[in-house]
Amino acid sequence: MNANAHSSMMAPGRDVLPRRGFAMVLMIVSSLIISFGGLVHRNFENIDAWQINFYRSISLMIAIFIILMIQTRGGAVREIRSIGYAGVWAGAVMAVTAMSFMQALENTTVANTMFSLSAIPFITAAMAWLFLKESLTRVTLAAMATTALGISIMVVDGVGGGSAYGNVMALITATGFSTFAVIVRSNRHINMLPALFMSGLFITIVSFVGSIDRLGVSLHDLLLCVLWGGVMSGVGNGMFIIASRHLVAAELTLFMLLEFAISPLWVWFFVGESPTRWALVGGVIVISSVAIKALVELGGSSRRIRRGRPSPV
Repeated sequence: MNANAHSSMMAPGRDVLPRRGFAMVLMIVSSLIISFGGLVHRNFENIDAWQINFYRSISLMIAIFIILMIQTRGGAVREIRSIGYAGVWAGAVMAVTAMSFMQALENTTVANTMFSLSAIPFITAAMAWLFLKESLTRVTLAAMATTALGISIMVVDGVGGGSAYGNVMALITATGFSTFAVIVRSNRHINMLPALFMSGLFITIVSFVGSIDRLGVSLHDLLLCVLWGGVMSGVGNGMFIIASRHLVAAELTLFMLLEFAISPLWVWFFVGESPTRWALVGGVIVISSVAIKALVELGGSSRRIRRGRPSPV
């Protein structure tokens, strides 16, 4: 083997590590940015869920459109129009998901909401098994059972504390995210960014109808909506989508847990909103289950890479 051939074979390997390292940095930054959502919500002064949805979704649409313009070199409109029925359906699912997420934050603690959302990987796995005929490993099944226990503890605790509705909305949110993931997985040609743009459009229309007689909000609340929708959701999700192309599913799961674990801490430190004892127990069970499963998957991926086999995504 000559030097040129050796160099050409080694070049991809040298390129992979910087890409993966950059992707991990993007995921950490993305998770940290998005984790402030609960804290932003708790700092609104005089605004209801419909108004938040309206201004937040407009800001999200603007941010996604700008990212698409950069990504497609001016072809954002063409990209949005090309997503087809599956992309529109994915956008509609995300719209329902985002609105149920807002209802969860309005009616239960940030901790309960985020702990419930940490079950997304298992709900996705169950739906992929049911609709896409993907297999479930024993580790996944065991982790799903443990997660169900943790969520049950939080739901029962919520019934006694008067936040059952918020906990149910959080579970609907998790199911919605998982449905979106399954739609994208079964239609891999879909670019998630235009689908997110469509979700913002749907939310804007629905929330406009819901708040048509009270669109006036304070500058303070408007700026928080722009921060949440345009910067945190728009830029944060854009980073996530870019990073997801270079990381395996288990790595994405671990970095997502950073958001779910830190978000309750922000409102605890800055607003004084702390979870109940049983909600904390349930949350620890859920997050631990997801983390252990992700670490097991990463161990398996590393062994496959050493043997020269591709790592599953």
